[in-house]
Amino acid sequence: MRILMCSPAFLPQIGGLEINTANVARQLVALDHDVAVVTQTPGDGPDDFPFPVVRRPSPAELLRWTRWCDVFLQQNVSLRGLWPLLLVRRPWAVSHHSWYCRPDGRRAWQDRLKRRLLRRAAVSISVSQAMADDLETPSTVILNAYRDDLFRRLPEIERTRDLVFVGRLVSDKGVEVLIDALARLGERGLRPGLTVIGDGPEAQRILEQARRLGVADQIEMLGTRTDEELVRLLNEHRLLVVPSLYQEPFGIVALEGIACGCVVVGSAGGGLKEAIGPCGTTFRNGDAAALADALAGLLADPALQLALLRHAPEHLALHRTAVVAAAYADALAAVGTWRREVRRG
Repeated sequence: MRILMCSPAFLPQIGGLEINTANVARQLVALDHDVAVVTQTPGDGPDDFPFPVVRRPSPAELLRWTRWCDVFLQQNVSLRGLWPLLLVRRPWAVSHHSWYCRPDGRRAWQDRLKRRLLRRAAVSISVSQAMADDLETPSTVILNAYRDDLFRRLPEIERTRDLVFVGRLVSDKGVEVLIDALARLGERGLRPGLTVIGDGPEAQRILEQARRLGVADQIEMLGTRTDEELVRLLNEHRLLVVPSLYQEPFGIVALEGIACGCVVVGSAGGGLKEAIGPCGTTFRNGDAAALADALAGLLADPALQLALLRHAPEHLALHRTAVVAAAYADALAAVGTWRREVRRG
C-alpha cells in the first residue's frame, strides 16, 4: 500500500504530532508499505529516514505525490491541504492530534467546516478517547506511540532527583502552576528539587516567578535536551510533572517518563490521563493546591511510587510503535486495497 502522510509539522521540529508521524511512518515501512511524508517544516540538513520527506512542495509536486498514493492520510484536517483531492480521486484518511476549536473552546467557521467534512473521510483516527468523544462523527481510537527503541530504564543510573518537567516553556504547558505548587510545598516544610528541561518564550518569566516565591534555589533549568541525554536525565528522577493548562489531546511525554521509570503527575483534562494510565495520578488543570497535594503524597510514599510503576509494562505495551503502526495499517487497509484494485483495473 502506498501511503502519503501529509503533516503540517514534522521533524526536526519537536512535538507529539511530529514524533508520532515519524514513528508510525518508520514502522509502516517496516511492514512493507511504501510511505512518503509531505510537510511544510523545513529541514536542518539531509534527511535520514527510510522514506522520502517532501518539504514545502510546490503544487505540482503535491499533485504528483497524490497521484502516486493509494491513501491520502492527513495528520489533522487541513482545509488548505485538501485541494489535491479535488483534482485526483484518492481515499481521504485523517488522524486527529489536536482539537478543532479556538484556544478558548469557541468553534469558528473553519472548525465547524472541518468537523462537517469528516463525514466524507474514508478513515478517521483519534489519538485518544477524549478526542474521539469530541467529534460528531465516528472515529477509531489509536493511541499514540512513544519511541520504545530509545526511552527505557537504565539500571546503572541512581534515581536521586525529585521532580522533572519536560516541554516547551509556553503558558499552555503550565509551568507556573508547578512553581506555585513548589511554594505551597515549602509552606509544609517540603523542598523538593525541580529540573526544567525545555526552552521557550516564558523562560525568563518562570525564573522571575520562582525568585518572587522563594523557590529559585530548588530549580535547575537545563534548556532543551534530547535523545540519550534526555533518557539519562529522566532515569535520575522520581516524578515527571505534566501540569498543562491546555487540555492535551494525548501526551507522549508521559509515556517517555513512564518508560524511564518515572511516576507521572499530570493534569486531568483531555487525553493526558489516558497517556498516564495507571502509572501516576492526575489533578484538575490549573489547580496548584491539588498539584501540591498530589506531589506531597507521592514524595512521602516511595512504596506508592513502586506500586504505580508495577503497571508500566502492560501500559507501555499498548503504545509500542510496532503495535500502533499495525493498528494504522489495519485501519487503512480496506481503502488502500480498494485503491489498488482500481489502479490495476
